[in-house]
Amino acid sequence: MHDWSEGGREAAGAGRFVLELRSEADTVRFAERLADLCVPGALIALDGDLGAGKTRFAKAFAAGLGVPGMVNSPTFTIVKEYEGGRLPLYHMDVYRLSIAEADELGLDEYFDGVGVSLVEWASLVEPLLPPERLHIRLELTGPESRLATCAPIGARYEAWCAELGLRPAKEEGSGDDERQ
Repeated sequence: MHDWSEGGREAAGAGRFVLELRSEADTVRFAERLADLCVPGALIALDGDLGAGKTRFAKAFAAGLGVPGMVNSPTFTIVKEYEGGRLPLYHMDVYRLSIAEADELGLDEYFDGVGVSLVEWASLVEPLLPPERLHIRLELTGPESRLATCAPIGARYEAWCAELGLRPAKEEGSGDDERQ
């Protein structure tokens, strides 16, 4: 089993955790382990630049929930619902939506549902998101490597970060934010 705290790179922000994903396999393991922790009503807010690995993360997350069949990005359909896994998965891509359009779609019905919501480009509709969630930002650091910055909002999600063994990010300017 991979020690997720190993090689964590410090980043700014209280209440944030970081995880260095050195390969696609690390991204897959992280997503699958996170899926194992999910319960009905859980929300994973996912952000990152184009090509940062959001869709790959989503596919691995779905596999971790036991979702059968092909999972792909709902870029043009906005929401895809997947049944047949341990929990239903509501996979959303809100890149092309304004806040007003997203609000009209009634995304809150998914957030309050019996499944797990995974929202790609979540920061674009942040005012509509539930008050508790796990926000993950993926950043490219190399051809296969990524940095995952996790911001848990709510005690459940803070506990998940601890259970995953993620390393808390150091406060910027504290004098101890140099890489060890």
